[in-house]
Amino acid sequence: MINASLPIYLASKSPRRKKLLDQLNLKFKILNIEVDESVHNGEAPVKIVKRLSLQKLDKALTEVKNGIIITADTIVVLNGKVIGKPADERDAKRILKKLSGNTHIVYTGFTVYNSASKNIITDYEKTYVTFRKLSPGEIKDYVLTGSPMDKAGAYGIQDDFGAVFVKKISGCYYNVVGLPLTKLYQSLLRIL
Repeated sequence: MINASLPIYLASKSPRRKKLLDQLNLKFKILNIEVDESVHNGEAPVKIVKRLSLQKLDKALTEVKNGIIITADTIVVLNGKVIGKPADERDAKRILKKLSGNTHIVYTGFTVYNSASKNIITDYEKTYVTFRKLSPGEIKDYVLTGSPMDKAGAYGIQDDFGAVFVKKISGCYYNVVGLPLTKLYQSLLRIL
């Protein structure tokens, strides 16, 4: 169990990340921060997620001076191209058609910072996800639920319906949801 003497903050708007941290039985507060999540041309996926998690930490430090701060960023990569969150329903359908019948990689970068010791850990996880072939009707119905709109890759593996798109995964399931829990937990233990 994590026993922190400092307050813990999750700098994320993601309800999925909040739910994952709840699984660790941590007491924490949410910081709703926003950063520019633009991807730079030619930037490697690992570099992208680590950079964005550090940018989120920088932003969080403008609001919190004392505590343990957790930040994260998740991207989906298909055939070497980063797929972010869909811009609209049409974009969500386009993304899901691309993922259909293919294997993509989910990268999550995270940063854990302790203000008392100034210790910082930035790490990442990568998971391979294979979709079965999706029908146009399934894609349309899923997009109409609104669920894909706030998710990298336009799907949630934890969703009622999005889960049935996944044929198999290789790696950390929780990474696909938004936080690699085992690595994060070990990092928290190391940083306290």
